[in-house]
Amino acid sequence: MKISVITATFNCAGTVREALESVAAQRYDSVEHLVIDGASTDGTWDAIQAYGLNRLVAVSEPDLGIYDALNKGIARSSGDVIGILHADDLFASPDVLSWVAEVFADPAVDAVYGDLQYVRSDDTQRVVRHWHSEPFAPELLARGWMPPHPTLYLRRGIYERLGGYDAAFRIAADYEFILRLFSRPGLCAVYIPRVMVKMRMGGLSNRSLRHVLRKSTEDWRALRRHHVGGIVTIVWKNLSKVGQFFHTEPRCTIQR
Repeated sequence: MKISVITATFNCAGTVREALESVAAQRYDSVEHLVIDGASTDGTWDAIQAYGLNRLVAVSEPDLGIYDALNKGIARSSGDVIGILHADDLFASPDVLSWVAEVFADPAVDAVYGDLQYVRSDDTQRVVRHWHSEPFAPELLARGWMPPHPTLYLRRGIYERLGGYDAAFRIAADYEFILRLFSRPGLCAVYIPRVMVKMRMGGLSNRSLRHVLRKSTEDWRALRRHHVGGIVTIVWKNLSKVGQFFHTEPRCTIQR
């Protein structure tokens, strides 16, 4: 089973090499790493080239933002399973992709996801928030639930049936896609209760009050599009983040 990992980059010269090395350190053998750079101007592409283009499927060209870049990566990928690692994120263990492959050995499984830690941008060993997810149930969507997007792995056929990310959503295209995916009947999603990804603080969606407000507006559009919940859903979605600042260790039994 080949796993494709897509990394979208734009002006992230200070972190991109760590992300590349994090994928290379995975013990799982059959991995394809695609890097889609949006014509960076800060030395990001130089860092990617210095790392070694022979180890990557990589391209640098203008795009319409991160979700457009991810769609390009999905289109170029050849793996049976597809996941994402952002340019300022790291895998929490060299065995993450082995965990993913183990679950996908069951042909009934469509999706796999796990837990995520937010870490300090200047010290990835310092955990600031812990996003502890849970097994999926359809009623969770109306309460603002979503899996940590950087931990989500899907079979290629899911993208072939549903399409990619709607780039008209500049900040919340991942949430729109998750609603599109998880509101489908019969989805078999498996939760791995382990930390899969370390994400540096300072992402686009919470970078400023303006971005937070824009994201809430886009969340509302996504909810209306898929007829899931309403204003209360957005309130619960934001309130659920409070508990992430109180770190607890995840359980270690895979749950459906």
